[in-house]
Amino acid sequence: MARDEQLKKHWEELVEKLSAQFADGDPLELDAIIYLVGVQELGQHHRTFKKDHKLDLMHIAICRLLEPYGYYEFEFFDEEGWPHYTTKEELPALKAGEQSVLMKEAIVGYFLEREYIS
Repeated sequence: MARDEQLKKHWEELVEKLSAQFADGDPLELDAIIYLVGVQELGQHHRTFKKDHKLDLMHIAICRLLEPYGYYEFEFFDEEGWPHYTTKEELPALKAGEQSVLMKEAIVGYFLEREYIS
């Protein structure tokens, strides 16, 4: 199976599974999945987050998702348990479609690593 086809298959499986678990079956969009990764990485599932924290959670997720690609490196957890990352390499200028593919690839890798999808 071609790499693009494999990514598409994994992405559809992931969206279906996460949507059933968190959105009563309504398909989750990319940003919502990034947010879920951020909540997972923070590990404070019981909290309700304000808007500014939601953006911080998405930032955590993006850093964690792109860490295996060499763009970010985990640095430390602060006193409130929030992870902090340093930029190792600037992200290349990507078109919107290329950004979307990179993030989907990173997200699929993240959930494959956790054996949430196979």
